[in-house]
Amino acid sequence: MSLPLEPAVRDDWHVLCRLADLAAHVPAGFRLLAHDVWATRDAKGAVSVRSADGRALPVTLAYGHVFTSLGAPARPLFAIDEVAEPDRRLATCGAVRVRASGLRLVENFLDMAHFPFVHTDILGVEERPEVPRYDTEIRWDVDEVWATNCRFWQPLAAASSRGGQMSEYRYRVASPFNVMLYKTAPPDPARFDVIGLSIRAAEPDLSFAYAFLLLLDDATPATTLIHFQQTIFLQDRIILENQRPRLLPLSPKAETPTRADMSSVAYRRWLKAKGVRFGVFEAAP
Repeated sequence: MSLPLEPAVRDDWHVLCRLADLAAHVPAGFRLLAHDVWATRDAKGAVSVRSADGRALPVTLAYGHVFTSLGAPARPLFAIDEVAEPDRRLATCGAVRVRASGLRLVENFLDMAHFPFVHTDILGVEERPEVPRYDTEIRWDVDEVWATNCRFWQPLAAASSRGGQMSEYRYRVASPFNVMLYKTAPPDPARFDVIGLSIRAAEPDLSFAYAFLLLLDDATPATTLIHFQQTIFLQDRIILENQRPRLLPLSPKAETPTRADMSSVAYRRWLKAKGVRFGVFEAAP
């Protein structure tokens, strides 16, 4: 049964699938926000998406993926300027199914404190668990959440790393189910790699995570890049599927934050201000 959707979710852009996963002239069905939708790709690569009742839905192709909306988006899909840089390399990492709210996935992506314990000897080490103070803000003029001046020591920051480094991070939540990470690029420490995570929220507690990479790396084989990213996310999935509740609580009393959770606090406050309810845990009165 389809659920009524709040405008902040209904009228937003949502990832549907990787473009490469759509075969020409073979309709593919997907579950999006507790609704059934169908996507078709023609021989020239054009994609159309329809709801279960036959209504044509808006479509945007970007970052190797198909994005759509069940409503009427008031603005274009989020832009990533780095995609136009000629030395950038795009890699798409497929989908990972997670039995948890898509909002939980975004929040986990923002969390640096778990690096030493979940991604041990890759994104962190247990001997250096501290999260230095960083800055967060809700940029109401563009309706996004940002965390800047984030730093963390990492033994293997990327597939192309040749040793440990103090990585600088910038997080950008462009919409409730779309988040990006700008991270020190090992080949050029003056610039940033970009890692995007777009979530298809199939049901309030069932999600599909699609990651894409915009990297300054023309040497590492694509399979190595993708395997590195999938390894990270599959480690996260274990944690995400064991969190309770599976939906994301927005009440400040539901879960106790620490200083390292400043980005999570801002994200939850922003979701609440936008009236997001899909994937949200509401405690009984």
